[in-house]
Amino acid sequence: MESPFNKNFFSQNRTELRKRCIETSLFVFTANGLLQRGAEMAFTFAQDANFWYLTGIEDPDVLLIMDGDEEYLLMPARDTIRETFDGVLEVDSAQSVSGISNILVGKEGEDLLDSLLAATKSVATIEPAPAYLEHFGVYSNPARAQLQMRMRKISKNINVIDVSKHLRTMRCVKQEPEIQAIQKAIDITNKAISDAMKPSTRKTYTYENEIEGELTCSFRRLGAAGHAFDPIVAGGKRACTMHYFANDHRLNRDELIVFDVGAEYNHYAADIARTFSFSPPSKRQKEVHAAVIDAQQYAFKLLKPGVILREYEKEMEKFLGSQLNKLGVINSMERNDIRKYFPHATSHFLGLYAHDTGDHDAPLEPGMVLAVEPGIYIPEESLGVRIEDNVLITENGIDILSNSLSRALY
Repeated sequence: MESPFNKNFFSQNRTELRKRCIETSLFVFTANGLLQRGAEMAFTFAQDANFWYLTGIEDPDVLLIMDGDEEYLLMPARDTIRETFDGVLEVDSAQSVSGISNILVGKEGEDLLDSLLAATKSVATIEPAPAYLEHFGVYSNPARAQLQMRMRKISKNINVIDVSKHLRTMRCVKQEPEIQAIQKAIDITNKAISDAMKPSTRKTYTYENEIEGELTCSFRRLGAAGHAFDPIVAGGKRACTMHYFANDHRLNRDELIVFDVGAEYNHYAADIARTFSFSPPSKRQKEVHAAVIDAQQYAFKLLKPGVILREYEKEMEKFLGSQLNKLGVINSMERNDIRKYFPHATSHFLGLYAHDTGDHDAPLEPGMVLAVEPGIYIPEESLGVRIEDNVLITENGIDILSNSLSRALY
């Protein structure tokens, strides 16, 4: 399927980055590396978002050098066996996608990098994350750390400038091709959910994974690369686990089921959540669902240019607290009591990742894209409800990009 992105998009991003970072003329960035799954097998490759944003390159272990007005891609040499199994790195394709004509392979590129680093006092790159991100319980891709070790080895006293804040600011405000890609990802997601939950189809499911399989098939058939993140299809009490990924339990027709899924299209993500009932919902289920709908409508009214997300989240916490109080779930407006039943943020940035880069302390601007996902989770009642839509910040407020998908419970 034809991509809305061309070499001009990536070239303009590199030019903009140079304008924002004037402390040095030498920039060096790395693609992600492959990660071992087991034995000689690697996990499916996922490119570093910043590297793709600057180059459009899909391959691992590639380096980007920007030296003044000169630009280079350094591609790793592959032996015959590696090419047989993993394919040939195509120079012509890399030139066409990135708009960079200077491509060096193997030792020729290594020598260039060594000479440039040896001759400069400072270099701009992206600081590596810690090897282990304890808060999330995941290991980071080691490519950036390896690059920085190499740079320090060549020039021990080199001044390394972290440009991640500039890229974060740039990526936060979406350009037209990015908005198009996000909208396509959303349209695919909405269509897949709508088809999967048709009344005639809904009654055929016995297990959560049957629904996940239907969504996966639809995403691919409709042109998506697949899921932008591990899908959540959670029935009953399992919906009260925010990151429930097993999707393997038997469905109870009297319980609600939460979908939190998103297609990936041309690297950009959708992130949509809906809550459904397989049979006529109880009064209590309808009450909780209506409370979450009200919370989302309140969030929509708050969002506009100039809003600070951190302050907005405080307002949403108060509103959800009042909803929980009306439902009889809590008796006070203490934060700990509210967060027991509403444990996550209402909004996050959306783009190359479902939870994309952004600044919660900076004013919202036109062109930013957010997810809006209030939820109420009552484990004692085996009841969880989440409704999530994706919105574009406009000059006057928001455009709800996912508005075509019904929020009806049954």
